[in-house]
Amino acid sequence: MGIKGFDRAPLVGPDAVRAAHGARLAGLAGRRLTGFAVVRFAEDDEWFADCPVVLEFDGRQVEACHWKLDELSIGWDGIDTSAPIAGWEWYERTPVWSRHHGLLDDLVGRELHASALLEWRPAAPRDVAAGTVAIEFAFTGGDRLRIVNGLDENHLERGPADPQYLRHPL
Repeated sequence: MGIKGFDRAPLVGPDAVRAAHGARLAGLAGRRLTGFAVVRFAEDDEWFADCPVVLEFDGRQVEACHWKLDELSIGWDGIDTSAPIAGWEWYERTPVWSRHHGLLDDLVGRELHASALLEWRPAAPRDVAAGTVAIEFAFTGGDRLRIVNGLDENHLERGPADPQYLRHPL
C-alpha cells in the first residue's frame, strides 16, 4: 500500500488478536483520543477504507486494518501519518493522510474507558462474515466506536453494537 511503518501481521479470530494485542489495547484505558488519521483520495476526498485506521491516544498510536474476509492487522506506533504514501504514481487517484472523518471528529479529546474485541456470531447459518473480529473503543459517557471488517476493508460504526456480536472484554 505504500504506507511506510505499517506492520501487516494478519491475525484471525479473537483468541489470536487477544494474545498478540489484548494487553496493549486494554492499556489504552484512561488515555484521551488526541487524534486520528485515515487515507483519502486527494482528488475527491473519498475515504480509502482498505488502508489502516490510525488512532492516537495520548502519545500511543494504534493502527488497525482489516484484510480479506477474516484477517485483522494491528500495529503500534509505526506509521508516520505526516509521510507521503508512495508507489501510487500508476493510479489515477492519489492517496493522502487525512485528519477528518465524520464518525471520528467529535471523539477527539474524549477519554477511553475500555476496549473490547467483538466477534461476529450471526444467527444466519451461512454468513460469510461469521467469526470476523472488530475492535471496540468505549469512551466515557457511553459513546462507542468500532473498527469492523467491512468484508475486505475497514468499516467504522458508532453507538451500541449489533446484538449478533459476542463481546470479549479486555
